[in-house]
Amino acid sequence: MDCRVALCQMRPKLGVIDDNLKAHHAWLDRAIEGGAQLAVFPELSLTGYFLRDLTQDIAMTMTDERVQGLVARSTDCSIVFGFVEESRDHRFYNTAVFAEDGKVLHVHRKVHLPDYGIFEEGRYFAAGDTFTPIESKHGRFGLLICEDAWHLSAGWMHFLQGVDALIMPVASPARGIDTDEPELSSHQAWRTLSAAQALFFQTWVLRCNRVGFEDGTMFWGGSSVLNPFGAQVAEADAEEEELLFHTIHSDALKRARMATPLLRDARPELVRTHLARLLNDPDALAVKREEA
Repeated sequence: MDCRVALCQMRPKLGVIDDNLKAHHAWLDRAIEGGAQLAVFPELSLTGYFLRDLTQDIAMTMTDERVQGLVARSTDCSIVFGFVEESRDHRFYNTAVFAEDGKVLHVHRKVHLPDYGIFEEGRYFAAGDTFTPIESKHGRFGLLICEDAWHLSAGWMHFLQGVDALIMPVASPARGIDTDEPELSSHQAWRTLSAAQALFFQTWVLRCNRVGFEDGTMFWGGSSVLNPFGAQVAEADAEEEELLFHTIHSDALKRARMATPLLRDARPELVRTHLARLLNDPDALAVKREEA
């Protein structure tokens, strides 16, 4: 886990895949020129976010030549990018792809779909159902797409599986613009959440947000890198496009986990038992009695 990362804080165009694809290749050129071994793009980076009725029209399968053309670029630099995926059974997912060495290494379908306030993902997308680590040549990564990160059980499942870094592609709208506070409330909230995940799950956190306007909504940027002690070590400017570089190291992971052995002392079996009671799951309770 010694990897130079580039967070591509870009401004996607809503529903204009060809333009966004060209932009991805241009960002990758700059990332590779800067020595990046892993380039991370924001949530739905190929399509834009507030798609609504465009969702089905701009969806692509994993075999689409535009997707595969971007995957092919991962021979020079591992890539995380997002788009609307159409499955074989014609469901539509908010998907992030981790590509490496010219092939798709992992596909994460967003599990927690926000459907409140200005968000309508539950209306247009099917939900994923897994949090599986990515075994990359650069380390073990866990993907959380935006709202996934707000459910701490998601990060905890990656923590139990020993990930080295959490990758968070985000499309976070600006909140708190109409206040006198020195920074946006959305910025404060994401900084706190990211620090908590990094500290308690003892991982690097790589959060890549987008910028620009869609349907009157501003996306604020502020992409950042946090170390396994919960400290923010790099941050992009708010509101503007930026390519943020930072190198993450395994020695920080080792020091954090030796100082506070949270993974060693985790008790997932207790969570299992309590969930079995809450969910009235007789099978899980029966297994617990057999183990006792």
